[in-house]
Amino acid sequence: MDTANQPVSSVATTQVPAADKYAGMHVHLVGIGGSGMRALAEMLLVRHAVVSGSDMAQSGTTERLAEKGAVVSIGQRAQNIPDDCAMVIYSAAIHDQNPELVEARKRGVKVLKYSQMLGELMSDHVGIAIAGTHGKSTTTAMAAFALTQAGLDPSFVVGATVEQLGGPSGVGAGRHFVAEACEFDRSFLNLHAQIAVILNIEEDHLDCYQDLAAIVEAFKAFTMLVKPDGVVIANGEDRNAAAAARSAACEVQTFGLTEKCTWRAANITSDRGRYRFQVLLGGKKFCKIAMAIPGLHNLYNGLAATAILHNAGVPAEKIGELIGHFTGARRRMTLKAQLGGITVLDDYAHHPTEIQVTLRAIREYFQPGRLICVFQPHQHSRTRFLLKDFARSFAMADEVIVPDIFFVRDSAMEKDHISSRDLVAQIRLNGGSAMYLSRFDEIVQHLRGQLKPGDLVVTMGAGNIWEVADELVHWIGSASQGK
Repeated sequence: MDTANQPVSSVATTQVPAADKYAGMHVHLVGIGGSGMRALAEMLLVRHAVVSGSDMAQSGTTERLAEKGAVVSIGQRAQNIPDDCAMVIYSAAIHDQNPELVEARKRGVKVLKYSQMLGELMSDHVGIAIAGTHGKSTTTAMAAFALTQAGLDPSFVVGATVEQLGGPSGVGAGRHFVAEACEFDRSFLNLHAQIAVILNIEEDHLDCYQDLAAIVEAFKAFTMLVKPDGVVIANGEDRNAAAAARSAACEVQTFGLTEKCTWRAANITSDRGRYRFQVLLGGKKFCKIAMAIPGLHNLYNGLAATAILHNAGVPAEKIGELIGHFTGARRRMTLKAQLGGITVLDDYAHHPTEIQVTLRAIREYFQPGRLICVFQPHQHSRTRFLLKDFARSFAMADEVIVPDIFFVRDSAMEKDHISSRDLVAQIRLNGGSAMYLSRFDEIVQHLRGQLKPGDLVVTMGAGNIWEVADELVHWIGSASQGK
């Protein structure tokens, strides 16, 4: 038998029930505007649930959910919980003493975390859960796009908007459910996937993990949830990912560039950072891929997606073509504008490794005369724990501008331990050019006074730093029209 054209495991043949138990059920989502929560809301609406929710501020997301039939309240208060509410779901950003959670528990309403609800939705399908410190959104979106284009009609939840998929989530009639599996608060332990992926493991979320060893232990527990007839797909060059995968009771496949890996990239070439390569399975030719999105890190994401698709039953002759047609997720090196010789990008990178590989990919693909990075640190605790790594990650940037840290999840006391000024000082100690400008309007004003043709500005961070990119695009557009 030619193994290059057959699934390596039996997971692609699993059957799932067709009944929909959520039709008519009133579900309330606390923090409905978050990337994962909005995806759940959309999935529940398609399943004919009665959906309501709340968020602290109105946004394009809350408006779109309202247009689709959700009742969205701005501000969070006990009276937002409907009288006939059967279930309340809350995001990881919601504090345990949130008035809506307190009211729901007081009434005896079933309360679930986002990840628990995601696990319930996945349990009716062939679950594909994609974990790792970096690359989850891109790889999840890539796999969901290819499965959709292959006609397998999956359900999916991505932690980012994907234009090629029509949004961050979708409900399909097929067997597969593709979802990001986040390690924060060990939430991915609520998922029981049949195809589980570990892209990489590094230090992060040290506000809820003691150290890297504890993170690896959580990933080990994640792999142990995969049934014996499932498969774990792990980065064979990442020592921590390989260690976690060894705990699995099922088949383990690895990916990477070395000969020891089950899935290997060979004959690699690059065109301005967009990689072309031959995929080998067990040392034999499987397919060829030409990535549309730049960066060596996306070669690895493409390898992982290849393994996912093969185990999901997509023919080898389709996989390379479909992955090559994937153009990326929003806020992943997203081109906002190229006007007047100035390029503006926006990116979600908020971890040192992500910053480093993204800046390198930007250099390779856009080849700017000057690269200016506007980086908004995300969480005081993350900035403090990884300060020296952050400082070293900006080597590819000619100038770094740092506003105040985006405050989320940390205690008010954490603010006293670290500030953006500390990061700027460390970047300078590492030989970089960096400056602190606390407010977005100050940053825009500063850039307006110095940008010239050949410059590239990238806004980076998991907070609202994209607003700076939008303001710059508006200014450059007005200037180019002589306004």
